Amino acid sequence: MTNDMKQIKTTSTVRRAGRGVAVVGGAASALILWAVNDPWGGIDLAVRQGGTVQHVGPATVAVTALIAGLAAWALLAVLERTVRRPARTYRIIASILLVLSLAGPLGSGVGISCKLVLLAMHLTVGAILIIGLPGRRTNR
Repeated sequence: MTNDMKQIKTTSTVRRAGRGVAVVGGAASALILWAVNDPWGGIDLAVRQGGTVQHVGPATVAVTALIAGLAAWALLAVLERTVRRPARTYRIIASILLVLSLAGPLGSGVGISCKLVLLAMHLTVGAILIIGLPGRRTNR
């Protein structure tokens, strides 16, 4: 194996690891907000879906953030193969999607306090994914 091939393999591995950290970090940050709110904030996180009100628990928070992170990673991977400036394009698309996703908590959160906590979760996960997934190398 040549040094160039080793460098490519190492760079790819480091990039994947960093992206994995960003996805898990997004989910962890949302869980931290949930955990801090639950005992100290005393705000019951609940959303209206149809005619019912559903409690937002830690599993829901973690799974939702992980799914969003993996979808963001997939988008970035597609962009890296199809566009000239993938990180820039990804950040623009992801920012638009983040703004659109804020309609969820605003429309379905039960009470203003609940809506604010859910918005904070969305913004935190979104910021981590928008900044962290592409990493430092921005024009590939």
